[in-house]
Amino acid sequence: MKTLLNKLIAPRNFNTKMDDFALTVLRVFIGLTMAFSHGLGKIPPPEMLVEGVRSMGFPAPELFAWCAGLAEFAGGILLALGLLTRPAAAFMVFTMMVAVFGVHAADPFGQKEMGLLYLFTGLFFVLHGAGRWSVDHLITKKK
Repeated sequence: MKTLLNKLIAPRNFNTKMDDFALTVLRVFIGLTMAFSHGLGKIPPPEMLVEGVRSMGFPAPELFAWCAGLAEFAGGILLALGLLTRPAAAFMVFTMMVAVFGVHAADPFGQKEMGLLYLFTGLFFVLHGAGRWSVDHLITKKK
């Protein structure tokens, strides 16, 4: 009974395969939803996005609109693959910071919530990395 209770309330899952699976599911889901739900419509950047970037005072608004779209689309694909995970997640975090604290600064929390979820999930992957079931791990593991 004590072992079952420990498994139910343990702060960490001690089954490393389950840890790897859970991390992979989260990484793939966040990456693909970022890429296809948010990024795909910004490649190429629509005029409304370019104007929004211009209104925030960014220099070269066309370039920064492309950067935002690529951070979401290509960054999401890279995150899902677990390839260049930390840099891809860092670009995603920066883009979400601009979205949450720039574009939606005056909006109610409910309109910022999705951006905050992507921001903090991206921050998790910047700090943690992709995990063992990733292209990054395949590239860097010792033979």
